[in-house]
Amino acid sequence: MIEVYIDGASAGNPGPSGAGIFIKGNGTVEQYSIPLGIMSNHEAELYSFIKALEICVEKGYRVVSFRTDSQLIDDAVEKEYIKNRQYAPLLQQALLLTKKLDLFFLKWIPSKDNHVADELARQAIHKNKS
Repeated sequence: MIEVYIDGASAGNPGPSGAGIFIKGNGTVEQYSIPLGIMSNHEAELYSFIKALEICVEKGYRVVSFRTDSQLIDDAVEKEYIKNRQYAPLLQQALLLTKKLDLFFLKWIPSKDNHVADELARQAIHKNKS
């Protein structure tokens, strides 16, 4: 099983944002630090989830367990609903991507257990400026 740790971060709300994605499994480790431009922290969390799903689908990963410290992501995916309608299209895009996997799991974890993805997201913020 592939384990995927995700985090989105923004320097300001809205502000320069980034996605951090840490993937381990099948004897390999992958790290992604993706600048996202100017957006809110919630958007950055959703985009980090989408980017990670796209990577998993592209690489042909079939059984994937995601970890996030975002209560927003965890609740939205579990309920397949998000209160803020502005984010609904992003949630729908993510849910469609989950359907391309044979097995998809999502688990909320405390921030202290998501430090690698958090650091990658913070690094990505600085890539917006360069």
